[in-house]
Amino acid sequence: MTEEKFETAIFAGGCFWCMVKPFDSLPGIEKVISGYTGGTVENPTYRQVTTGTTGHTEAVEITYDPSKISYEELVEIYWRQTDPTDAGGQFADRGDSYRPVIFYKNDEQKETAEKSKQALENSGRFNDPIVTKIEPAHPFYEAEDYHQDFYKKESAHYKRYSKGSGRVDFIERNWDNQQA
Repeated sequence: MTEEKFETAIFAGGCFWCMVKPFDSLPGIEKVISGYTGGTVENPTYRQVTTGTTGHTEAVEITYDPSKISYEELVEIYWRQTDPTDAGGQFADRGDSYRPVIFYKNDEQKETAEKSKQALENSGRFNDPIVTKIEPAHPFYEAEDYHQDFYKKESAHYKRYSKGSGRVDFIERNWDNQQA
């Protein structure tokens, strides 16, 4: 398969360590990269982003084959990894660098994300409003190597972190017991 048949999606949902695993092994997923987007500094480092001064958000860039998995399916998976009612960060991670955002790459992605967000709002699943932003994609900068595939490289640390942050319990409580 040639690279032209792949598309990309960018999602921010708190710590990028926890956003890789849910997508990584799905059929049609070519790769999931942890990184930074939405800010004003070119090629930011983790240290720079964590200061909160670059405007970047931790995110994942997913390269996928749309003939095997649709963008709509990716958005549905995204919702189930996040608290879409919390604009101030996700779980134990607070601040703009952890805010929930769907970054769209084109009008079709924007429309799909907006329809999905409205459907979630209309579902009544949450008492609070759905506040996840839907914004145009910005340059995506790959995070340092030690952040890539963290759930595989540092499995015990990842499990403690995802549980300790409150993410796992939230997902179990609010998303029909689907695991993070």
